[in-house]
Amino acid sequence: MHSENIITAGNINGPSKALILLHGRGARAEDILSLADHLNVKEYLLLAPQAANNSWYPQSFIAPIGENQPWLDSALALVDAAVAKAIAKGIAKEHIYFAGFSQGACLTLEYIARNATRYGGAVAFTGGLIGDRIYTDHYKGDFAQTPVFIGTSDPDFHVPVERVHDSATILKSMGADVTERIYPRMGHTINSDEISLANNLVFK
Repeated sequence: MHSENIITAGNINGPSKALILLHGRGARAEDILSLADHLNVKEYLLLAPQAANNSWYPQSFIAPIGENQPWLDSALALVDAAVAKAIAKGIAKEHIYFAGFSQGACLTLEYIARNATRYGGAVAFTGGLIGDRIYTDHYKGDFAQTPVFIGTSDPDFHVPVERVHDSATILKSMGADVTERIYPRMGHTINSDEISLANNLVFK
């Protein structure tokens, strides 16, 4: 039901790995696809879901979860549809990767924490787990040392750095191999060091 909202690019003929790319608020799937040009994913199948009205959920990611429903559940279902699309191509979960920026980074972390298993890896460029607090009862599974990179600015006007720290702690407790980098006054963007770390730690 969601497949028409997922752009497919990259290696579509017999890929062994897939990268699911999640765009930020106000952006489009095509925008986040351009990020793949900077990552070591030349042989990957690329899957970029498109949010309705270019936003995954209407309020801040640290608003009470109910204020972002039913949009959050719909967004998570669309990511799940992208995972299913990769699996249908014969790609095992341990070869499925995730990357997102800002609102898409929050959605990336929320999805993998709710569905923890051994993935290829995940990259969150400025993001944290979703909710007015961290709802640990939503999260289950074992990452089995899945590499996860989280980078952010301190301060960031959308993502409090404390939530980044707390999210990293939760993911570590679930068996993820988390690398966290905080960049003083970087602004709401992605820097070259983050790209290098993503390539060296996750897309290697």
